[in-house]
Amino acid sequence: MDPAAFPAAVEAGAVMVDIGNYDSFYEKGVLFSPEQILKLTKETKRILPSMTLSVTVPHTLSPPDQVKLAELLEKEGMDIIQTEGGKCSNPTKPGVLGLIEKATPTLAAAYSISRTVQIPVMCSSGLSAVTAPMVITAEAAGVISNP
Repeated sequence: MDPAAFPAAVEAGAVMVDIGNYDSFYEKGVLFSPEQILKLTKETKRILPSMTLSVTVPHTLSPPDQVKLAELLEKEGMDIIQTEGGKCSNPTKPGVLGLIEKATPTLAAAYSISRTVQIPVMCSSGLSAVTAPMVITAEAAGVISNP
C-alpha cells in the first residue's frame, strides 16, 4: 500500500490503480481507518492525477462508516468504489444459503453506498455464480471476481 510504487505499474501498462485488496493485511491483524484510506487516496491522486482510481471501502468499518468514507472518496475525485467482505463471512449453511451468507457483506455495503454516491460501485468479494446477479438489486455497477 505504497502510492509511490504505483507509477511503475502505470509505466508497465496499467490503465487503472486500485487501493484495496486488504486481505493480506487483515490476516496480519492490520486494519485501515477511514483517515488512512483517505491519506492513501489523496497521495495516489497527487502522484497520478489523471489515472483511473478505484478504492475499496474496508468491510471492517461499520456500515454507516463505510457510506461516510465512500462519500468522502467521491469528493476526493475517485472514479470507482469497491465493496468487500467475503473473507470475513463465515457461512453457517451449506449450498445456496451458504453462498448467499458469504455474499451478504459486499452486497449490503454496495446497496447502502450506491444510494449515496454518484460514481460506480463494484462488488469485489464473496460472490459466486449464484449471488453475482444480486449486484443488480444492490445497484452496483458490476462484479470484480475475487473469491
